[in-house]
Amino acid sequence: MIDVNISDQQISILSEANSQIDATQLTILLTKESLIESELLAVLEATNTLYRAGFPLIEDKQYDAYIAELKNINPEHPYLSQVEPEALAEAKTVALPQKMLSTDKAYSFAEIQKWVKRILKAANELNVAEADIEIRVTPKLDGYAAFDDGSTLYTRGDGVRGQDITRAFQRGLKVANLGERGLGAGEIVIQKSYFDEVLSQHFENSRNIQAAIIAEKKVDENVQKAIDEGACVFYPFALLANKTAHFSEIIDNFDDIVAQIWGAVDFDIDGVILETTHAAIKAHMGATRHHHRWQIAFKVNDESAEVEVKNIIPQTSRTGRVSPVAELVPTKLSGATISRVTVHHYNMVKTNGVGPGAIVQLVRSGLVIPKIEKVIKKAEPQLPDSCPSCHAHLLWESDHLICPNKSDCPAQTENTLVHFFKTLGNNDGFGPKVIERLSHYGVRHIHDIYELKVHQLTSFGFGDKTAQNLIDQLKASREIEIEDWRFLSAFGVSRLGGGNCEKLLQHHSLLKLLELSAEEMVKIDGFAEVSAQAIVEGLANIKEEFVKVYALGFNLANTVKVFEMSENASPIAGAVVVFTGSMQQGKRSDMEKHAKSLGAKVAKSVTGKTTYLVTGEKVGETKINAAKDKGVEVLSEQAYLDLIQ
Repeated sequence: MIDVNISDQQISILSEANSQIDATQLTILLTKESLIESELLAVLEATNTLYRAGFPLIEDKQYDAYIAELKNINPEHPYLSQVEPEALAEAKTVALPQKMLSTDKAYSFAEIQKWVKRILKAANELNVAEADIEIRVTPKLDGYAAFDDGSTLYTRGDGVRGQDITRAFQRGLKVANLGERGLGAGEIVIQKSYFDEVLSQHFENSRNIQAAIIAEKKVDENVQKAIDEGACVFYPFALLANKTAHFSEIIDNFDDIVAQIWGAVDFDIDGVILETTHAAIKAHMGATRHHHRWQIAFKVNDESAEVEVKNIIPQTSRTGRVSPVAELVPTKLSGATISRVTVHHYNMVKTNGVGPGAIVQLVRSGLVIPKIEKVIKKAEPQLPDSCPSCHAHLLWESDHLICPNKSDCPAQTENTLVHFFKTLGNNDGFGPKVIERLSHYGVRHIHDIYELKVHQLTSFGFGDKTAQNLIDQLKASREIEIEDWRFLSAFGVSRLGGGNCEKLLQHHSLLKLLELSAEEMVKIDGFAEVSAQAIVEGLANIKEEFVKVYALGFNLANTVKVFEMSENASPIAGAVVVFTGSMQQGKRSDMEKHAKSLGAKVAKSVTGKTTYLVTGEKVGETKINAAKDKGVEVLSEQAYLDLIQ
């Protein structure tokens, strides 16, 4: 039995979908202690319709509980063997290029172990050695399932027929991670951080936005802005961050790997996907009408608790934004004691009455990140007047309190330095503790750190050996080759992550970017006016420091310019290249980097647009034949090297 409050929008959706029950009947059924088979089916169909329309009524775990109950009553019920359908008019559906099935689910480690045993059984039947069995673990994106064949974008529909929603790309939707079109199945998603900071005041949840992106009617202006700024993307599964390892490593380190993958992307996820990578095992295990047997989703029931707030602690970030952290009465949740949790922004503190004595509902999502779900009992909101780091008077900027003291605020300078060395990624010495000590002794800028001498570091309390090691690492960080886009990204300009840096540097040099106007930037594909203005302003703020650091002589690998790619500077200029297998001439990542320098586009999976599949050792015939069937030229590692030489 659960509490239900059906909105007018949800009532309208059920009516338009010709649901077998209306909102009043659904409310009654959801509050009953137990349901018969016909009632369970009615609840499942109605709540599924609301979920896919972007207005979910119940949580995933409750839906899955109803599924489990139906399975208990009638294991052979047809609803259990079909992909949960979208509420689409039959006349508007088209056949999918390939079936898009649901994913079987597990809620415990014991269920994962049983699934692995089935994998091993299949391997034994095929005489596949256990040493060759790897499992790939990826985030399970909680978005809008879709399939992109390169020319058309489809909804999943009922798994066989979906709806043509190519209009989403026509509206400016991009593929995540600068990916190419045509990478198959994926999800339409929106960045969590962007939703929390920009859209949470306009939309109840991110699924409202996912549905709005593909709507036939005109897109909401806030959603269109999110598309233009790259916050809404189509994320192909092939491009997802993953952990691929021998099955024994996955099982032995299961909790750590789940935690790692759960936080790998800035999008809503509701679990992790595990799948065997062995083509023969996949073919042998096959699929039901509902899901692939060689794949499973591990999901975690979110536990919640009502907790009292003791205090609101302000923290200043490197951008000057002051974030509220709620100090809580220590509460055990999902096996961990939670005493602090971040509140989205100070406007939430102000409008929802978050302060000492407030009672909040705390949820620990996926055993990883605790968050405040809602405020149950309001209190006097606790708002700071001054920056906790430099005591400057704070200013309101939209939903956020901002410290305007950019040059002398210790928190902003410290965090900027930490971000620089972390993004540069070519030395380990300058972490938060070292930066904190340097800041304490008045070192505020990146160029100041590179001008330090051993005797200065020893005077700051570092030992002789540590001081020399730090100087050596600074020297190495200038000499070790790094990409120019990574160097630029290290300065932490808002909206200028690695992807946008690379896109800009395909058109302009580093120093030229400092002089670029917003009007010139908008001409580059992928940059809307709002983001261009923000980037230009951000570059102006760091210009003086950037020039000083650039003059230190870093060994930068220049991004290949668009005009260089078009001049056939190499045999693979403009080609789409995929590398697979173990390479003998060097790391695969180094070969990919070199291919990019020759003007090639490097992809992670083979599609009809792939030019060359370069194969190292231990590549299955199935993968090679599949590439050939798509008209892709398959090259051995040596043949590829001969080609580019």
